[in-house]
Amino acid sequence: MATNCYKCQEKVVEEDLYYYQEQRVCEDCYMELLQRPKTCDVAAVQMAKKHRQKTGQTGTDGLLDIQKDIYNYILEKEKATRQEVMAALNISDLELDKQIAILRHCELVKGRKEGNQVYLVSFDY
Repeated sequence: MATNCYKCQEKVVEEDLYYYQEQRVCEDCYMELLQRPKTCDVAAVQMAKKHRQKTGQTGTDGLLDIQKDIYNYILEKEKATRQEVMAALNISDLELDKQIAILRHCELVKGRKEGNQVYLVSFDY
């Protein structure tokens, strides 16, 4: 018997479902949920900074196109919500998490709370 994954809604055979916070999810979604990127990771920041210095990278040097797009969008707007970035670049919440973590580790983008809203801003904002 097949059931829909709670997260992606794909049909999955019952014995291939995993439980995550009382929800039944497929293996791909389960792995995504367990391996969420961490933006605040001191060791990752130090490693990224060392690597970029060693290779002479500055600014967007060495970034993927999607990372450059996110960074440039935030620079252009000066500050943007996660929802604005996802809508403008047509990317998922998880994809944005992955890319923002890398941009944060490279000290290019950070979160900044203003009132009740968190904005993504350049690291120098």
